[in-house]
Amino acid sequence: MTQNEDFSDEIGNNHIGTNAQTPLRNDAFSISDDTKIELIKKDVENILNTLGLDLTDDSLKGTPNRVAKMFVKEIFGGLNPVKKPSSSTFDNKYKYNEMLVEKNIVVYSTCEHHLLPIVGRAHVAYISNGTVVGLSKMNRIVDYFAKRPQVQERLTIQIVQELQNVLGTVDVACVIDAKHLCVNSRGIRDIESSTVTAEFGGKFKEDKVRREFLDYIKLDTQF
Repeated sequence: MTQNEDFSDEIGNNHIGTNAQTPLRNDAFSISDDTKIELIKKDVENILNTLGLDLTDDSLKGTPNRVAKMFVKEIFGGLNPVKKPSSSTFDNKYKYNEMLVEKNIVVYSTCEHHLLPIVGRAHVAYISNGTVVGLSKMNRIVDYFAKRPQVQERLTIQIVQELQNVLGTVDVACVIDAKHLCVNSRGIRDIESSTVTAEFGGKFKEDKVRREFLDYIKLDTQF
């Protein structure tokens, strides 16, 4: 194993993120989804054949196509910017100037180091500066950024940055508490541990406001 391979393995095995943006190539969308599915299907066939599986078996013969469609259309669908949810905003006519918290948003993502699931909950909050966003849009933003190979720290940052852009305010926060199957099912195989990440913007950097948010979501972790 080369020194570069050792370094890459160390990053992956320790679940270290290296970029706040998803590392996409410039030509990521130069071919159609259908073409991607066909190419991935062949790659999955090769993997299963290499493992010695009999792809003529009724249970397995459709697996390469199913996996390829799942990658492109479902679990990595958030890579495609055309699928980014439109986020309509509204004037805050109620003059509600306190914190708004949407908690327990289900997160299904995929660890980019081992391509195993990340499953947990996101808690998102903002303080309006005159603009509000529909509650379901917050869920859709979480889901969009989760549906790609991810690092939990990056996912947390991306959710906050997107809501800051949509709402026109820096006063946004996100906490994610999730289990990583790359930790739970392989390696150390610790099924009890979970990972908590947080990103606080604007007023949420103030201890009083941050503590109020954490109290709402009943999180004891200190930040």
